[in-house]
Amino acid sequence: MHEGECYTRAMSPDLETLILNTEEFGLKLERMGRFCIWHSDPSYVHQTEIDRIRSSFGTFGTQLQVSSVWLSFVDGSFTCPDIAVLARAPTSKEAVHPLEHVPEAVVEVISEGFEAKDLEIGPHFYLSQGVKDVIVFDPRTLIVLHYRRDGTHRLTSPHSFALECGCVCVV
Repeated sequence: MHEGECYTRAMSPDLETLILNTEEFGLKLERMGRFCIWHSDPSYVHQTEIDRIRSSFGTFGTQLQVSSVWLSFVDGSFTCPDIAVLARAPTSKEAVHPLEHVPEAVVEVISEGFEAKDLEIGPHFYLSQGVKDVIVFDPRTLIVLHYRRDGTHRLTSPHSFALECGCVCVV
């Protein structure tokens, strides 16, 4: 692959296979629009923060929150957000790898060295795909950014969020 190919070509079946199979090597390769991003498995602190946030979710209707599930988007992007809130559980026919669901909300926990992915690329990508709420949490500073189409709010953890889909979580 030549430099820049990831930015200009549609996702090929070989690249899709590579992206979905990098986890066996302790790596993830995500494609968000024109950006391809490698990162390693999350640290202990990262994972415990994800678990803490997931345990804070209140339920509303058929909402479902999942962690580290691959999602496929119409533009050919593949992502694996720390937490994704789905409008409903996928049916057995839909429960393919990756899921072809646009989440209602996404929560990302920043890992050191990957600030650009979570702060500069991810929020704008997710909002452009129709995600209603994007929450980005930095466990080192306790800063929480809440992105919506109508703007961004900077808060301090812990903070309770009422998401547009009706769910409530504490970050």
